[in-house]
Amino acid sequence: MTEDEMREIALSFPGVVEGSSYGQPAFLVNKKFFTRYRRADASVVLMEVSIDEREMLMEAEPMTFHITAHYKDYPSVLARIATLHPGSYRNFLERRWRKIAPKTLVRAYEKERAG
Repeated sequence: MTEDEMREIALSFPGVVEGSSYGQPAFLVNKKFFTRYRRADASVVLMEVSIDEREMLMEAEPMTFHITAHYKDYPSVLARIATLHPGSYRNFLERRWRKIAPKTLVRAYEKERAG
């Protein structure tokens, strides 16, 4: 996945806006942190990932999933965009989006997807 694809997927969720976090490109929903891009290691920060799930991901796909000391106590994982599957990225983001988006947006999103 490229940086442009990463950005496009993040912005495809209703209510997502661009911002910055730690001086890096970030995405927010309802003024809450959604995800951000880390230029230092070309990774995205994925939230709502339990520590157990994170350990499993890092063991299964060490070229994609990793952490730094900063994230070790948070339910999150870092994923290198070059090897992260776009569908997996979307699924991780949807999990976070559903938790922080206004409920009216979530209901409208579900209704639209149900078609």
